[in-house]
Amino acid sequence: MRYELYYWPSIQGRGEYVRLALEEAGAPYTDVARRSAGMAAMMRLMESGRVRQLPFAPPFLKAGKQIIAQTANILLYLGSRHGLAPAGEAGRLWAHQLQLTVTDFVAEVHDTHHPIATDLYYEDQRREARQRAKHFRQSRIPKYLGYFEEVLERNGGRYLIGGRLTYPDLSMFQLVEGLRYAFPKAMKRVEKKTPLLVALRDRVAERPRIAAYLASGRRIPFNEDGIFRRYPALDG
Repeated sequence: MRYELYYWPSIQGRGEYVRLALEEAGAPYTDVARRSAGMAAMMRLMESGRVRQLPFAPPFLKAGKQIIAQTANILLYLGSRHGLAPAGEAGRLWAHQLQLTVTDFVAEVHDTHHPIATDLYYEDQRREARQRAKHFRQSRIPKYLGYFEEVLERNGGRYLIGGRLTYPDLSMFQLVEGLRYAFPKAMKRVEKKTPLLVALRDRVAERPRIAAYLASGRRIPFNEDGIFRRYPALDG
């Protein structure tokens, strides 16, 4: 089966966590909105009256006749089908729990540059963004990354779950990469206290399929339209 991934064509965003899992699994997929007329196809599907499993927003994945939305939900589905999640129910729920925590963190990242409303431009909320980002740098980044560091330590330091890579490990790679892009100064301080997480990031980057993906045109560069944005005024 060839999957169809529906997400915005010019940003990594929440769709990147799904792309990383598909790439690591070697699963064939089409990044629909990045193809000719792909955006129109994505919007048609979202507005179609014939779709019972109507997604609220991208990303969503079409797997045969099934449509699965929400990043953590998509990864729950892919993980059990492509060896990227534990086999037992308890392990799958633990992986899902970690991914939901990632989801919470990503929402807070977004709110550093859009603390009032997503409908407003960053330029319309600069003052509030600086205040929100200061708290995020000083409190939230250390809290979240410290938590994942502790999970790694309790599991032996190499992976978050068990003795092999699972999809939350791929998400850790994306978190570190994104935070390094958006908050390079803050991350230099935090990374001194999270060596296991940094090592996991490096381990994921060296995996053959991930390394090939990162070097390819399929990997969209970070930019100031996505979730992780580099605004110097928000770093410190």
